[in-house]
Order: sequence, then structure tokens, then C-alpha cells
Amino acid sequence: MAEETKKSVAEAVAATEEVVVTDVPVAEKPTEKEAPPQPEAECEVDKTEKPALEEVVEENKITESASFKEESNKVDDLIDPQKKALDEFKELIREALNKHEFTAPPPAAKEEEKKPEEKKEEEPKPEEKKEEEESKPEEKKESCEAPSGVPLPPEPEAPVEKKEEEKPTPLAAAEPSESVVEKIEATVEEIKETIVHEVPPPPAEECPPAPAKEEAAQETAPPPPPPEEVSIWGIPLLADERSDVVLLKFLRARDFKVKEAFSMLKSVVGWRKEFKIDEFLEEESTGEGLEKVVYMHGVDKEGHPICYNAFGEFQDKDLYNNTFSDAEKRAKFLRWRIQFLEKSIRKLDFSPEGVCTIVQVNDLKNSPGLFLFKKELRQATNQALQLLQDNYPEFVAKQVFINVPWWYVAYNRMISPFFTERTKSKFVFAGPTKTAETLFKYIAPEQVPVQYGGLSRDGEQEFTTADPAIEEFIKPASKHTIELPITEACTLVWEVRVVGWDISYGAEFVPSGEGGYTWIVQKSRKIGQSDEPILSCSFKAGEPGKIVLTLDNQTSKKKKLIYRSKIKSSD
Repeated sequence: MAEETKKSVAEAVAATEEVVVTDVPVAEKPTEKEAPPQPEAECEVDKTEKPALEEVVEENKITESASFKEESNKVDDLIDPQKKALDEFKELIREALNKHEFTAPPPAAKEEEKKPEEKKEEEPKPEEKKEEEESKPEEKKESCEAPSGVPLPPEPEAPVEKKEEEKPTPLAAAEPSESVVEKIEATVEEIKETIVHEVPPPPAEECPPAPAKEEAAQETAPPPPPPEEVSIWGIPLLADERSDVVLLKFLRARDFKVKEAFSMLKSVVGWRKEFKIDEFLEEESTGEGLEKVVYMHGVDKEGHPICYNAFGEFQDKDLYNNTFSDAEKRAKFLRWRIQFLEKSIRKLDFSPEGVCTIVQVNDLKNSPGLFLFKKELRQATNQALQLLQDNYPEFVAKQVFINVPWWYVAYNRMISPFFTERTKSKFVFAGPTKTAETLFKYIAPEQVPVQYGGLSRDGEQEFTTADPAIEEFIKPASKHTIELPITEACTLVWEVRVVGWDISYGAEFVPSGEGGYTWIVQKSRKIGQSDEPILSCSFKAGEPGKIVLTLDNQTSKKKKLIYRSKIKSSD
């Protein structure tokens, strides 16, 4: 009978083990479904995008030309790869504005901000602690209900051992054995019932509240900030056609490589904020005595404003010491130079049909000692050139160097690595004897200052830059005549200039009527280089006729002749 009871107990225990084992995996299945998906698709997208961007960069490369020709700023005139590059550039800028990347702190500050956040993330959050505490008692319950933890209860075994130690009669022993079997069967049933009732419900029923919390968090989250507004030279980055003109400057400065142009744009915006360009733009000019060193004067034949840089003015020791004697003064000069350029740029027309570049004329007369032996000027000049190169892309239509001395060839080789091939294609060099002739190729004579061979002078004069001049050449060893007609009684004024002079000049009035007398207005005389650069004359005629100018060139070189005239009323 005892053996039969043992077999029934073993079968009951086995039955309970089968129940527990089959129940445990059912509770684990929902947790496998909640595992986050692997980011394989994202990696595949990145791999497919990289070759596409490289192909765009290769397509957008432009050829470097030996001689520069200014391109159109109209989007319709761009070739397809350039249009594509402009669209991609604008898309990068739009994303950066939405993310506030232009006003973001520098990378060093970002790393410092991230460090405390990472530490905070490592510490368990209060909600996680609560979940861990709630999970601990459930683990204990599971351990109690594990198959290995279901031995026979100790309570029913105790009476069995005690009853075996006693020596009852066989009849008395049979009666308790039946009661023990009944108790064991009852305990097995209780164990089954407790296992069924105490099995935790599947976590799938507990998961639904989580999305409700996420939805509540989304509803309470603040709306994203609006895109930041960034302007450069007074023009927003993404506004209208003027914005396209500005963006084309950065693209052309980087050969239409979109990523490099975008990096340059971010660098320029950051530099302008650090240098506080917009603040000192309204300040009064601090360049005392520098008005003759850097100044704007006239326009070229295409309408570009002209900026003259006369470095020879620094031969004045007082001016030199007041500008470059120490680091503070050099920084002040650099600040004034940028302020001067910024004010000049604000006067440009950034429309696609407008003029948005400047012609730079650099006069190197009387400057060999300054550049070769004056360390302070050389450092300040190189620093200014580097700043202009990095932060003012494509603002120079032409860079003309005049009165270039022999040593400048070596100096130019030294600084040329700082410039791109596109920038160097804009350089024009002219020695002292070719200065005026070179300037006249790009600038009309009436726009060229008198010290550089032109007719433009300061102060009140009979002529202005609005009065056009005529250019002619006087052949070697020959006479050249000019006739200025007079149709009625009036006063005729004229001015004449021969580059380099060293010729004889005379003027006379010849009436149109027969029997009239010829008037000598200017007796023929030789004019040298040290004489007045421009001859200004006038004659009041009482009858129709003409003024005849005679220029006698006895040299073996041809001479450049410039003149203009106009009639004033007799009053």
C-alpha cells in the first residue's frame, strides 16, 4: 500500500512539473515581440546616399580659366550642374536654419554640455527604480513556483515518520496509512490550484497603458522653435533673387562644391558674429590720416566701383608709426579696413542684373622698402589679405597692380599660395611705364585719377566724370592735330593730356568766314613730364569757326593723347 501511495505522489509531482514548464514560456513570448528592430535599413540608406553625393560633386566641378571673365548672376543663365548645386546648397541652408546651427555654440561648448547629461543618463531614473522594485517580488514568486522548488510538503511527512517509529498493531497501522494518502492527494490538489491562480498574467495586458503616456507626453511637448533668421551684408540667406546672388559667391569661391561652400558660409557667419561686424558698421571711422591710403573713386567701364590702395603713402613716418607701431594699432587698422569694405559692399546692387563686385587698384609706387624691410606692414597686409580671402568671396571683379617694381615678382610668388587659381586669374600687373595704358583698358580716362594718368581731379572743375573723353595716339616723330568746331558765338572750353608729355603743344582759332583772321590762342611750346599734367584752356568766339590743336611728337615712342571739350553759353 505504501508503494502505491509513493507512485501516486510521484505522478502528481510530475503532473505539477508539466504545468509549470508549459506556463513559463507563455509569459516570455510577449517580451520577445517588444524587442527593438535592428537598424539595418538605415545603414543601407547611408550606403546608397554616399556615391550619389560624390557624383554630384564631380558633376559640379568647373574648369579653372587663365584669364577671368565675370559670370552672370541670373539663375536661368547657369548650366544644369550649377543649378543643381545651388538647389542642394539652399536645401542644406534650410535644414541648418531649422536646426539653428548658425547660432549654435562652438563644438567645445557642446561637448562640455553633453558630459553632465551622459552622467545623468547613467543614473537610474525614479520610474525605472519603481519598476525594478515591482519586478523583484514577482521574481521571488516565480522562484517559489519553479519545478525544482516543488518537493513534498514537510508537514505530511512528519506524521508518517512518527507513526513508523511507533509499534502499533497491524490493524491500527493500516488505518493511518489511508488517511495519509488522502491528505497527500488533498495537498497535491491545493498545489495545483495555487499554481494556476498564482501564475502572473502575461505582460501583454500590462503594455497598453504605455502608449497612453507617450501620447500625453506628445500633447504636452512644446512646439518646435521657428527657423532662425540669418542675414549677411544686409541680405537674408533665403529670401529672393538677391539671396541667390550671395549664395552663388560662395559656390563659385569653392568651384561649386556644395559641402565646401556650406562649410565656408557657416565659417563666415560665425566670424562676422565674433568680429561684431553689424555693431561697428555704424561706428564713426577711426582711420585718421588713411583717407589717401584707401579710398573709392569712380567706376570702371562696366560700372564696378573702384577702390584704390596707395601703399606708398606709408613713406610718411608719422602715419606709419600711428598705424603699425604696435599690435593694438595694427588691429585698429585691420578693423578700419574691414569697416571701410563693409560700407562699400552695402552700396552694391545684389540684384541678378546689378553690379555686386569691386575693382581693386593697388599702387606699389615708392613701396619697395615698405614691403621688403617693414615687418609690421607686411604682417598687417598678409593678415588683411587672408581675412578678405576667407570672408569676402567673389567681391573682386579685377585686381590691378600698378607701378609694380622689379622685386614684386618674388613677393607675389611668396603670397600666391594663399590664393586660389580663380583669384589669381583676376590679377593684372603693370610697370611704371604701362600704368596709365593698363588702367585705360578697364577704366575710362575721365574716371582715372590725375596721378595715374587720367583726367579726374578733386575740387570744382569745368569737367566732371560725366563728361566723356576721347583717346587717340600720336605717332613717333610726327605732328597730330585736333579740330574742335564752333557753330555760333560762344565760349569753348577744353582740356588736353598726353601721357608722359615731352612734346610741343599749340592752339589757334580759325574763323569759318572768308577774309577772317586766325587767332593764336596758345603759342607752341614744349611741355615736359614735370609740367602740369592737364592743360585746361578756354576761348570766347564771336563768330563760327574752329579751334585747332597741334601736338608735335619728336620722340621715337608713340604717345597716348586724351582730350575733351564742351561749349558754354556766351553769358
